[in-house]
Amino acid sequence: MPDDISARLARLEAVAAIEAVKHRYFRACDAKDPAAFRSCFVATGSALDYGDLGRTDADGMAAVFAKIAPERDPQDGRHVILDMHHGVHPDITVLDADHATGSWTLRFRQVDLTQGVERVLSGEYADEYRREDGAWKIATCTFRAQWSITRPLGDDVVVHEQADQANSA
Repeated sequence: MPDDISARLARLEAVAAIEAVKHRYFRACDAKDPAAFRSCFVATGSALDYGDLGRTDADGMAAVFAKIAPERDPQDGRHVILDMHHGVHPDITVLDADHATGSWTLRFRQVDLTQGVERVLSGEYADEYRREDGAWKIATCTFRAQWSITRPLGDDVVVHEQADQANSA
């Protein structure tokens, strides 16, 4: 029996809201904003497995994130670790009005000025989502790296960071 139009519309709206919360998550990681990062997850009962970075709940990972993300150069205040998270190829399955699953491919790039290296990584997220107080949130998040490259930054590399970004996080 075919779905009625209201059920199809509700499913499309759920997928759009889930994609939006995952995009907020990626932007929070890039902006080095632990509060925005934490707000992407359910209030209680979350489970995050980021491999070497840790296995914990959203509060625990936000604490890890708060510790490692805001490192700055003591002389000019610029970030010393610059991240770029691009989540692509979302595959969202809405299970019911309040539960969904999803997978994403991560394209990650990092410039680490403390170690003088650039990292490029690709991996896969497997998520579970739950609607909480009318908003879709991430309930579980598992990340598995597929491959990575680390290469030294040459002496000729110049990194430009916008002043408003360097002072806003």
